[in-house]
Amino acid sequence: MTDSRQSMSRSSVDEKDIEALPTTEEPKGRLSFVAALPHLSTLPDKDSQQRELDLKRMQHRTGSKEVPRTMSISWVPGGTSRPAPSEPSARIPLEFRTISLHVNETRESKSGTVLAAKVSAKKSKAVQDLAELQWASLSIDEVSTRLSADTQNGLEPAQVEKRLAQHGPNQITAAPNRWARKIAGYILGGFGSLLLICAVITFISWRPLGDPDPSVSNLALAIVLLIVCAMSAAFNAWQDWSTTQTMKSIAGMLPTDVLVSRSGSMLKIPYKSVVPGDLLHVKMGQKLAADCRIIESSADMSFDRSILTGESEAVLATSDATRDSFMESANIALQGTLCVSGSGKALVVATGDNTVFGRISAMTQQSKKQMTTLEREVFRFVAIIASLAISVAVIIVILWAAWLRPKHPDFISVSGILIDVVSILVSFIPEGLPICVSSSLTIIANKLKEHKILAKGLSTVETLGAVNVVLSDKTGTLTTNQMTVMSLGVGDSSYTAVDAIAAAKSNASQSRIIRELATVATVVNDAEFEATQTQSEKEKPVERRVIGDATDSGLLRFADKCLDVEATRAEWLELYRLAFNSKNKFALKLCTGQTDKGTEFSAAEDDAVLLVKGAPDILLRRCTSYLQEDGSLAPLDEDAESHIVTLQESFAARGQRVLLMAKKTIQAGTIDASCFASKALLGETVLALNVELEVVGLIGLVDPPKHDTAATVSTCQRAGIRFAMVTGDFASTAKAIAQGVGILSGNADVIHTVANLPRDIDEKDIKPFSPDSDITTAIVLSGSDLMAMNEVQWKQIVHYTEAVYARTTPEQKFRLVKAYQAAGNVVAVTGDGTNDAGALAAADIGVAIAGGSDVAVEAADVVLLEDFSAILVGIEYGRLVFDNLKKVIAYLLVAGSWAELWPVLLSVLLGLPQALSSMQMIIICVLTDVAPALSLIHEKPESDIMLRPPRNIKTDRLADWRLLCHSYLFLGNLQALCAMTACFYFAFEHTYGIHWSQLVFSYGGVQGVDPETLAEATAQAQALYFFSLVLGQWGNLLATRTRRLSIFQQDPIFNPKTRNWYLFPAMAIALALACFFSYLKPLNQPLETYAVPAQYVFLPMAYALGFIVLDETRKLIVREYPNSLLAWLAW
Repeated sequence: MTDSRQSMSRSSVDEKDIEALPTTEEPKGRLSFVAALPHLSTLPDKDSQQRELDLKRMQHRTGSKEVPRTMSISWVPGGTSRPAPSEPSARIPLEFRTISLHVNETRESKSGTVLAAKVSAKKSKAVQDLAELQWASLSIDEVSTRLSADTQNGLEPAQVEKRLAQHGPNQITAAPNRWARKIAGYILGGFGSLLLICAVITFISWRPLGDPDPSVSNLALAIVLLIVCAMSAAFNAWQDWSTTQTMKSIAGMLPTDVLVSRSGSMLKIPYKSVVPGDLLHVKMGQKLAADCRIIESSADMSFDRSILTGESEAVLATSDATRDSFMESANIALQGTLCVSGSGKALVVATGDNTVFGRISAMTQQSKKQMTTLEREVFRFVAIIASLAISVAVIIVILWAAWLRPKHPDFISVSGILIDVVSILVSFIPEGLPICVSSSLTIIANKLKEHKILAKGLSTVETLGAVNVVLSDKTGTLTTNQMTVMSLGVGDSSYTAVDAIAAAKSNASQSRIIRELATVATVVNDAEFEATQTQSEKEKPVERRVIGDATDSGLLRFADKCLDVEATRAEWLELYRLAFNSKNKFALKLCTGQTDKGTEFSAAEDDAVLLVKGAPDILLRRCTSYLQEDGSLAPLDEDAESHIVTLQESFAARGQRVLLMAKKTIQAGTIDASCFASKALLGETVLALNVELEVVGLIGLVDPPKHDTAATVSTCQRAGIRFAMVTGDFASTAKAIAQGVGILSGNADVIHTVANLPRDIDEKDIKPFSPDSDITTAIVLSGSDLMAMNEVQWKQIVHYTEAVYARTTPEQKFRLVKAYQAAGNVVAVTGDGTNDAGALAAADIGVAIAGGSDVAVEAADVVLLEDFSAILVGIEYGRLVFDNLKKVIAYLLVAGSWAELWPVLLSVLLGLPQALSSMQMIIICVLTDVAPALSLIHEKPESDIMLRPPRNIKTDRLADWRLLCHSYLFLGNLQALCAMTACFYFAFEHTYGIHWSQLVFSYGGVQGVDPETLAEATAQAQALYFFSLVLGQWGNLLATRTRRLSIFQQDPIFNPKTRNWYLFPAMAIALALACFFSYLKPLNQPLETYAVPAQYVFLPMAYALGFIVLDETRKLIVREYPNSLLAWLAW
């Protein structure tokens, strides 16, 4: 073996590309490839000296003293399609995503393996059940016998039907409803606890503090507060149910198919239909739908078990047992774990509640809800308002105790001051806000559902609205992921696909080389034609359905037009395979001929052929010769290599993905027969042989952009969002696609490269990106550029307007996300592949494309179920959520907080009769203001919402000082002033002749006015103040529904794009509630509410109209003079 390695060395190949094999003793004999295969089953097991030697080698390489996983050679037929993600709630409960179950293995004793699990005593039985599972230690034959399963053809329909009836659907039983906890949350959630405390205080104020003459109004107020508590709890319960149903229906929109073999055919079935004994096809990026026993695996097949164990290191899979423990053996693939590389077959051994996840779920099911970013923002605001309310209440109590009580003991009693405190607390805090937040998010979730967007959390879409940088994968995201062969390069010539197909079927001199190229594309290919097609469909190659990824599918369709794919594959017996991955950037198969008629390649009977496909820049340096057009072999000198590179670049410049096909004949005896006993050792040997290859040719495939990509990119750019491409494809291909879809707009004077990034510039001299700049800068970098860059250069690239990053690794994608975030950006990553998962998880908002890998869908926050342009809908509604909640806050603060505070303050400080009763304050806060506030969350996006720059999450808060100034100092003071005018001028003075000067410092007794007249005047004044606020809020509502646009630009009635049907019914509901409590005579006395005199009915409406006119004037100035003081103050 040492001699073989030395003979394979080549100066043009980097040493890091070939992992040196450990030195071993030279075996006494060698076997040919064909002769070696029948003896594989008789090779010594793990007790043999050879196996021990293999284990020592692996321990030496890994530095691990653990017993390593043994491996067997198994042929894995290609042909799993890109797996459809399964419903998260059904296959892996979200509440268990961070569960870590640690099981330690001790030394074996006579009684077997003893497991020590770090779980509580009450879970010991369930852990023991896991320990007793024996599937790992059984041979494949024993597993298939126990399951009555066929490892080649899968189950028969009768078996499936019987097992579904016996085991039930493959889903985990939902967590039990903890109704006591839920009901408590419904009652005390939001501001329920505050309302309940206020009700208790009000009851105490009625009696005993109200004795000997308890006020009926206090009792009525307490009862009303209890009713409001009950209504709030009922709404919370309904909202919880509604949200649950919404999320269930959205999650149900995800594709949930898995690939199995049944009755000898490969089928896609719903994950719930998987039963024990099913033969499951597993591919990179797929999440396991059930607990499985691996029976065949590629050399690089590995699983991410972090969802169960908490360990980030992927576990290499094998078909042999590495431990007796079901949880730890490498031949077991557990439900919910992710296949991060390679592919293979597995037999399902447990489904539903019988899986490890199902057992853990039964042990630890509990719902832990954490506050989202948006909820924290809301409650941050509420905490500020609550602090202000408590501060004001404390100040009033101090003034009452230190001044009013001693000097004017008859003015406000103890029960009266408590009622005033309750009024301040209830009125100051916007009780309708939590309802509006939850309702708004539910409404938006339903809107997103209509546009085929799945938001895993209700608040995630708001983050999407703040995004200012999008880093997008190319293949499958910006493009259709439907590859078609367009160009071929063989020898010194290039052909279109049509010409190449015609030549392959003719007797032309180049037909042999083209057929050889098609053979490599056929054999080193994991795609398969769907087995369930009819004969008539097979006669139409264009219509044949393919199961496999886009590249392999495109190659298979092309090859099928050049030769008989099934017959060609039947000519070869696979000895070893390595699937394509984003690190190697090549795939290979070691094969030997197994038919009498021979193959496309000339090789001795016992020789093998190494077939390789992959990236030209990676494989070309491993090649020493190339096939000419006539089929002869020529050395790969500088001129020939330059010609191949030129041809590759010409294909890539047309937006084509270019693959190089190569081969190498491996003579019999080159590989020791002993290598086949260890898949790891065989893999190292084959990789070492992956040099001195012969170039067969180049194939260029086109993956056209999606129909909506260019428009999506353009809209994002107009919305102030920078759009960059991050892809594993070649720079020339990526650049061509980027120019085609507008990522590189052509507005830059020159497209920069790494040469334009100084390495020693002072960080202070780096010009930051400015959204207001008219200068467009662009850069195109490759993965090798990124690898060579220093920190200063990394800090420069994030400030370019346009960027394309090509040939990037998953690690570089991850680092790009972190670099943009470090510069203060809110980053969205879009992708569909396993190699995108790290970046998706690291991004502020990860956006996966449905139909992509399960690991990408799992890592993302949002899943686009159909068109890529749906991301614009998500961004728009994300901005709309924030906009509408700002409008809700601006609306609620005007009357429900500020205008209601002044009657209490003026009463305490100036001794005036209280212009608004406590009951009226509470009616406004918890009843009349709620319906209009809820109508605001139905507002359509303003026409300029996607023309504004994204909000700055650090400075643009939900309720900033500008909004508070607008609500308090502008509209709040206007409304309070108008209501005070109605109260003290039209009611006291105009109706009863009581002048303002008589009321100031009167403290309950006005000179020259009898108490009955004063009480009657106060009641009328309170009614007028009350209706001034209720109807004045109409004007506030219509003014607040737009931030900058005129009401005529955002027409609430006639324009379908801006119409809000909820607006005017909400206004009517507010008026109806006010009339109900004011004009229903049986309620007047106990609630201290009274009707408005007929002559003053339209006065509050005039106030409302005035508010609209004044705010329209303000908005006009803001629009016409964007640099004015008013524009700077605009919220």
